[in-house]
Amino acid sequence: MSLKPFKSIGIGAAFSPNLKANLHEAARLSLFLKSKLFLIHVGEFSDDKVKMLKVFLKPFEKDNLDYEVVYKSGNPVDVILSTTEEKNIDLLILGAVQRERFLKYYVGSIARKITRKAKCSVLLLIKPSVERIACEHIVVNGLKDPKTEQTIKTAFYVAKQLEAEKITIVEEIKQEQISVKVDDDKSLRKANIIKERIRLRENSRIKDIIKHIPEKYTKNIVTKLQPIFGKQGYSIGHYAQISRADLLVMNAPSKMTFWDRLFPHDIEHILTELPTDVLILQ
Repeated sequence: MSLKPFKSIGIGAAFSPNLKANLHEAARLSLFLKSKLFLIHVGEFSDDKVKMLKVFLKPFEKDNLDYEVVYKSGNPVDVILSTTEEKNIDLLILGAVQRERFLKYYVGSIARKITRKAKCSVLLLIKPSVERIACEHIVVNGLKDPKTEQTIKTAFYVAKQLEAEKITIVEEIKQEQISVKVDDDKSLRKANIIKERIRLRENSRIKDIIKHIPEKYTKNIVTKLQPIFGKQGYSIGHYAQISRADLLVMNAPSKMTFWDRLFPHDIEHILTELPTDVLILQ
């Protein structure tokens, strides 16, 4: 299993009130991950825009930030998606929108379309900040899936680069796996025995994945395994929220079918109400 660090990062550079904070977040991440940064502006080139972007990124000159600005007119979704492919961008940063009068965040229509269609990994930011807020706790999904091994390894890589202190790997287990109707003490004991067996099995699977990650990524990071019985997407999102995680790392859906749109994938539950910043890995 090879680690695939992000060699290039892209972010939409729309001239909005959050532009400075978004650029600072993207620039810091690019430096932490040793990546080239692409600023994608949907619109025409102008000297004023160049000057403004240079002013916002001036604090990172001393760190030799490697960045390039791409100007392209057209539909925002099409422009951002085509640019990520043309520039071989590995990670695309998108800003989430806060619902008015509620401390809830959701992905706007443009960002949601991009997230669904992007062929690269996507980072959704809910509270971009000009000043750095340390990433201390990362929650990552540990569900049984072909992509999960790489997702967990990448989460440890990101944690190491961001100097995070703790990773919690959440194994979401469907209630159907218990297959016992609880209606008396005997059936309750049986259900609890089945739950414990599943927990032990899932923990063993995750420990085997961690065992194959180079020690330089796992050293000095507190690792917790957290099996949760419940609905996929809802459970891990709720856990990330109550545990005050700074970042939630998830697998991207393998494919979106007609049935996925009728019965939403677990990622769709996360996008509806973001618990924290979310990194969706391809």
